[in-house]
Amino acid sequence: MDILLLGKAAIMGVVEGLTEFLPISSTGHLILAASLLDFRGEKAKVFDIAIQTGAIFAVILVYWQRLRDTAAGLGSDPRARRFTLNVLIAFVPAVLLGLLFGKAIKQYLFNPTVVASAFIIGGLIILWAERRPAGAVRIQQVDDMTPWDALKVGLVQCLAMVPGTSRSGATIIGGMLLGLSRKAATDFSFFLAIPTLIGAGAYSLLKERALLSWADLPLFGVGLLFSFFSAWLCVRWLLRYIATHDFVPFAWYRIVFGALVLLTAWTGWVDWSA
Repeated sequence: MDILLLGKAAIMGVVEGLTEFLPISSTGHLILAASLLDFRGEKAKVFDIAIQTGAIFAVILVYWQRLRDTAAGLGSDPRARRFTLNVLIAFVPAVLLGLLFGKAIKQYLFNPTVVASAFIIGGLIILWAERRPAGAVRIQQVDDMTPWDALKVGLVQCLAMVPGTSRSGATIIGGMLLGLSRKAATDFSFFLAIPTLIGAGAYSLLKERALLSWADLPLFGVGLLFSFFSAWLCVRWLLRYIATHDFVPFAWYRIVFGALVLLTAWTGWVDWSA
């Protein structure tokens, strides 16, 4: 296996792990990183989706106690059953829309210009969301959510099908606009990511299995490993961060970064071609 290619896989894994759960779009950063690293092709697209599983393992590790208690209580604990039902309800819209429009979205929207524009628009929405009055919060904890709340968050998650929007950004900021506290929206975004990203990774590997061989195992293994460790660090940091901070810095990061990509693309200073 080419050492340079493994190095690229490691970088892509770090990018995935650090950006998957922040409201700044992992898909957008992966597209831009792939452009700079010349990490392209159909196999690379499968790689990008598959290494999300590494990031999800980090979430499972961080929330292991809650997940274990929920699984153990499904037969007797109404709270565990309600929580599980809410996650499943929120998961369904993305599955349906992904199956219907996933191919068209990848064909027409996966390019740096769309990504940069979504960065900027998403940043402006975050600034708007953070200006909401304190009285707008009606759900303090994930366990206070109703199935209707879960469905609305699931529908908002579908906006993340546009690359650059950010799945985490859509669910966290969307959840906040729907009345969830910053903590509840962030927690639910993490829990919802488990079936969403594992499902997307498994579906992509199954669908594109003809492209892959055992020789690709080191490449995917490196990506998964670096994605896991960087995501584990990021999730732990984010949970501490939201206890005392808002998402305004991420909004300005999105706006500035998106504008920089558009500027360099229009002037030809950087070739951001997908």
